[in-house]
Amino acid sequence: MLEKLKDIVFRANLDLVKNGLVIHTWGNVSGRDKESGLIVIKPSGVSYESMKPEDMVVIDSEGQVVEGKYKPSTDAATHLIIYKTYPTIGGVVHTHSSFATSWAQAGRAIPPFGTTHADHYYGEVPCSRLLTDQEIATDYEANTGKVIVETLGTVDPMAVPSVLINSHGPFCWGTDADSAVYNAVALEEIARMAFYTVLLGKSEKISNSLLDKHYYRKHGSGAYYGQNK
Repeated sequence: MLEKLKDIVFRANLDLVKNGLVIHTWGNVSGRDKESGLIVIKPSGVSYESMKPEDMVVIDSEGQVVEGKYKPSTDAATHLIIYKTYPTIGGVVHTHSSFATSWAQAGRAIPPFGTTHADHYYGEVPCSRLLTDQEIATDYEANTGKVIVETLGTVDPMAVPSVLINSHGPFCWGTDADSAVYNAVALEEIARMAFYTVLLGKSEKISNSLLDKHYYRKHGSGAYYGQNK
């Protein structure tokens, strides 16, 4: 079942290791099948070194295992809330990458300090509020998904494809698993640059005109970056 998607999700998970975003068994990638709505996700606690495509777990939109010998990632409920809320999202990534997680642990959004950020995010990468004790004690993973939705508010999730969970780490997404990983890689580099920018003493955000120029030359109907398709 969904063998092609299993292979895509498997390789996307390995790309987290390749790009230095995870160690040990930290982090996970999922992908959604457009036709069935089923989701393929990394198994919980299985090492990247031993993992195989057939180890990926297929779950339905309620989190029930449809196929797989392992339990799905413990973050599956968070992924499901994101998928249920945003039909355009086809892949979700969670990591504990060093710089993005540092901003999350500090409870700070990542401001758009320059054009590298503006090329990828239309505005700051937001950081959520802290979950309440009740939210932590009951349905923690689902409530993490809900606080992502709350944090984004009316923002287009494809214009800001990441949220930092306060005291936890980043969740990223995209149109598919590969684009979600791409966004996670970009987020970590942007978080690293922002960290050093703050150390160098800058606190002012990029101007709105420069933010618009760099974001919209890559995104939207008027984009002109790259080659014509």
